[in-house]
Amino acid sequence: MQPFSLIKYGFRIRTRAGLVLDKLMIHGRDHEEAQRKLRQMYRDCEILECVAHHGSVRTPVNTNCKDVPSTILR
Repeated sequence: MQPFSLIKYGFRIRTRAGLVLDKLMIHGRDHEEAQRKLRQMYRDCEILECVAHHGSVRTPVNTNCKDVPSTILR
């Protein structure tokens, strides 16, 4: 059995009441698991941004196809 590593994901969300929350840090094996945990705590929230933290390296996570061109151009 291989040990799995948890990755820390930083989310920026808008709650259903309209409040914007920055720097919500959630651990997960992958983006989908971290997003599932987030949605358990903040139902009906809108995810504005997601960044994966691998040690000191931060990598933006693309949540939809519209973000792909802007990520490539960086």
